[in-house]
Amino acid sequence: MPNMDPKKCPMPVQDPDVRNKNFKEVALGYTYEMAVNEAKRCLNCKNKPCVSGCPVNIDIPAFIAKVADEDMEGAYAVLSASSALPAVCGRVCPQENQCEGKCVRGIKTESVGIGRLERFVADWHREHSTEKPAMPVPNGHRVAVIGSGPSGLTAAGDLAKLGYKVTVYEALHTAGGVLVYGIPEFRLPRRSCQEIDGLKELGVDIETNVVIGKTITIDELFEMGNEAVFIGSGAGLPRFMGIPGESLKGVYSANEFLTRINLMKAYREGAKTPIQHARNVAVVGGGNVAMDAARCAKRLGAENVYIVYRRSMNELPARKEEVEHAVEEGIIFKTLSNPVEVLGDADGSVCGMRCVEMELGEPDASGRRRPVVKEGSEFVLEVDCMVMSIGTSPNPLIRSTTPGLETNSHGCIITNGDDGLTTRNAVYAGGDAVTGAATVILAMGAGKHAAKAIDEYIKSKDNA
Repeated sequence: MPNMDPKKCPMPVQDPDVRNKNFKEVALGYTYEMAVNEAKRCLNCKNKPCVSGCPVNIDIPAFIAKVADEDMEGAYAVLSASSALPAVCGRVCPQENQCEGKCVRGIKTESVGIGRLERFVADWHREHSTEKPAMPVPNGHRVAVIGSGPSGLTAAGDLAKLGYKVTVYEALHTAGGVLVYGIPEFRLPRRSCQEIDGLKELGVDIETNVVIGKTITIDELFEMGNEAVFIGSGAGLPRFMGIPGESLKGVYSANEFLTRINLMKAYREGAKTPIQHARNVAVVGGGNVAMDAARCAKRLGAENVYIVYRRSMNELPARKEEVEHAVEEGIIFKTLSNPVEVLGDADGSVCGMRCVEMELGEPDASGRRRPVVKEGSEFVLEVDCMVMSIGTSPNPLIRSTTPGLETNSHGCIITNGDDGLTTRNAVYAGGDAVTGAATVILAMGAGKHAAKAIDEYIKSKDNA
């Protein structure tokens, strides 16, 4: 019998005053009973509008119906047919703007908790299933994948299922890309990234500490017998504002700050990589990465952590849930503010940030009201650490070492559309390397489209 409760089952979470002092996952997850009850809120719509909102086209009503019937392994089979990383997506996807945003229940009441159910099913499978995936029949073709982030892992998984011998090349010492260096454990615990092991069981090889363009080039990958290459190297080059004082001690890019914490575990006693345990921290920016950096700073023991953002709370690009969690944890939002100078003390360390107040004017090209400086509004924010979280762009190394590979003015690789083909024959790209910094699920969708195109390309060569 359908559950017509107008509200989705609440997600159990750690108390804010407890969680802002540890790196354990904030959301505790549904119980079995909660998941079954929430699944029964799904109306199993004939037209499946939620599926149209999913970049990897998961058959959402089908997997939810399995949960309602208490067939959790069947639900996982539906998920894994379309997604290589359901435990990840269930936690970090912006479902409110995608699948749940299309949910019919959401028109008059709250949408079905699709992301929460995806997370539950993936976790249930990890904890209860012992069955290994069947090894695909080899088709005799090789493909190289650059980057082990969400787009690269998705492309690798889809190609491996089709019988390709896939090798993934990762620049860092741990596979996972942004999933392990960019997203804190309190949002994405590392056990959720164990889905990478499932790709290895499909025959995917992952080679770490390989910097494409330095250790080996794309041309050399072809010389090794690869018939196509997929570039999913992300966008790891940080941007700064270009204001005075950005070279002072205590100024971090969000990438460096989060990599030290998430990948290198700088918050642990005796960690090999240092991190500043500051008293007052300012994080400049308003996206999900800014929220992650601010909440990490709080967990490192900062007394005051400020989000400095030049627009208002209404324009924050971060997910609503992440903003709410930040507010609950004591993060202070200094909106309609913009830094113009980082101030330093006698030994070259950050001691403050000179800012100006902003007000919103007419809409700009993005459709958001343009922030303009309010005259005579200058003020100083006393901080001893500053984290810049104003965006990233792709590293130019691959572009500069690959003849014929074109990029746009932002350094993003140019492709011809959905299939991800670049200006270089048999070289495909997707994810943040093409779009600039975006979401995990959009990167996965790009990897999925590119894998399909690579398969079609290689088959066309065989049939020629």
